[in-house]
Amino acid sequence: MPRHPTPLASLQLRTLLLRCFSSSSSSSSIQRYRLLNTRLSLPRASSLSPQQQRHHFHHCPTRYSYSLPFSLSSSRRFSSDTKVDPPQDAEEIAQSLSFELLKDPDSEAVSITQRLDLNFSHITLTPSLIIRILNLSPDAGRTVQGFHKWLSSRPDFKPTDETFSHFIDYFGRRKDFKATHEVLIDGRGIAGAKTLESAIDRLVRAGRPTQTVSFFDKMEKEYGFVRNLESLKLIVSKLCEHGFASYAEKMVKNLANEFFPDEYICDMLIKGWCVDGKLDEARRLAGEMYRGGFDIGTVAYNAILGCVCKLCRKKDPFRLQSEAEKVLVDMDVAGAPRNVETFNVLINNLCKIRKTEDAMNLFHRMGEWGCYPDETTFLILIRSLYQAARIGEGDEMIDRMKSAGFGNALDKKAYYEFLKILCGIERIDHAMSVFGKMKEDGCKPGINTYDLLMGKLVTHGRVDKANALYKEAESSGIPVAPKAYKLDPRFVKKPTVVKKEKKRETLPEKMARKRSRLRKIRHSRYDIPTAKLSVSIIITIAWEMRIPKIVVKTASEVGTNFWRTVLLDGNLIEDCRRLLADPLDLKAATYLKGILYAPDCSSSQVLRKRNPFELNSTMCKTNQSAASSLGSPKNGIRKSNGPFLK
Repeated sequence: MPRHPTPLASLQLRTLLLRCFSSSSSSSSIQRYRLLNTRLSLPRASSLSPQQQRHHFHHCPTRYSYSLPFSLSSSRRFSSDTKVDPPQDAEEIAQSLSFELLKDPDSEAVSITQRLDLNFSHITLTPSLIIRILNLSPDAGRTVQGFHKWLSSRPDFKPTDETFSHFIDYFGRRKDFKATHEVLIDGRGIAGAKTLESAIDRLVRAGRPTQTVSFFDKMEKEYGFVRNLESLKLIVSKLCEHGFASYAEKMVKNLANEFFPDEYICDMLIKGWCVDGKLDEARRLAGEMYRGGFDIGTVAYNAILGCVCKLCRKKDPFRLQSEAEKVLVDMDVAGAPRNVETFNVLINNLCKIRKTEDAMNLFHRMGEWGCYPDETTFLILIRSLYQAARIGEGDEMIDRMKSAGFGNALDKKAYYEFLKILCGIERIDHAMSVFGKMKEDGCKPGINTYDLLMGKLVTHGRVDKANALYKEAESSGIPVAPKAYKLDPRFVKKPTVVKKEKKRETLPEKMARKRSRLRKIRHSRYDIPTAKLSVSIIITIAWEMRIPKIVVKTASEVGTNFWRTVLLDGNLIEDCRRLLADPLDLKAATYLKGILYAPDCSSSQVLRKRNPFELNSTMCKTNQSAASSLGSPKNGIRKSNGPFLK
């Protein structure tokens, strides 16, 4: 079974050939030839993400093709002092080393240091190449520790403070502080300020303030770092930036006899309490500092101002401006000058509570205090203007930012935030125009940018433009994966219905329509004469046979309005009055009484015209009969909460 060559086998063969076919030459002009042309059959790194690279490398073995551009002739001489070292692609070397680090150590017969010696002994490593290898190998784990030992053992490589900081950052991201401890021990005497900053930063970001404080006590003895006021400031600032002000304050008070705090440490402690959201503690500490003879600086007041605005946004946004004005007055009283960070805090919080107009007014008044906007000010206002759908002003602010000299701050991340806001407010057309500006400014869009725009275009039903973006990403070498995007029903194109114009009827059509309508009326279910006769018969039978339910059922079938129309005849009114006067059934009597004696009923008007007192007398007789029927058991109704039939 043929065995596939190991990664960078061609580089080893190149080295061997260069060592074997080297001899002296008397010719003054010596041409250099490339013996082996190495071509990787794998895709370029720019077209694959790190996850895809690992997946591809694990399942597809590396293949190389060797080509000899010329035949080796005995007449040509090689010079021993002329060393042929063709330039190599740093990205391919980083990929190959990353592939070696990502291998399973249990499945390999030799250790990582021996494998690296066999395959990569001829490669010159630089700090930029090392950090690229580490970024491509996030899942290598403790194998990177073997890579570090191999680097330290190489005679042509000299470890520096920068290279040690790269390894500290790598193990700190994985929260592998045992490996970090070993690297720091190996770097004793070499590691400096960068390594110390990386070690402290990773401890604090991992949420280990206790270990950070103890690190300061033992760092000089175990790791060789200088234990002075500058290192104390570094630890205090890192703790306060992440909200561990209580640990920092306790540490400063315990070390006050050895390292007396200065104004920078005081400002950092106040800032730490503000980051933690504890305004009372910040004011308490500011009072202690003031009584101790320290001047509270602008940094501390800016932190207090930010904390006040944050608390007001959570509890009562309407009090934000008044409370911020109090802090600004305290700054003026204390003599702390306002700077651009002060205005950035105010503008940012005003934009967060959607007071963009007030933020713009404050932006135009910055010059009154001798302050000028920076890139942070412009970015905050551009985002807020786009969020408020003030798109024209947002574009003008971008142009103004470029003219002010902050065009370098408009990077890929800033443009992505603009596009995200515009897509969120359904301004996809303007998002595409901002996307064009992004490419004009030299910012290369990434996977997230293309994914955002394609998804929003498909949501709006513009599949053609989404496909065009996908092809553009493919041609640029960006591995955008096609997804199933959901179409928003609000943007579905509805079929246009052609309205038929109303055609004017001709005279024969109009006459035919009228005849049809009259025929329907003539053959309707209830005409007036038949209904009068039917109702009269039903009322008479129901009165004589004592069946009140028939009356109610007939009324419900005929309808109340039609009943009232039919009862305009005086004979039917007399029959209904006799039925109501007789205590037949309270339910039927109430039902008919509501129909006949309603205020808008025409039958009650007829009764009033004949005899105004007849209506009241009839209703009184009905109520008396109903009351007597409730009290007498002769009609089969017993005393209870309501009438019951026998």
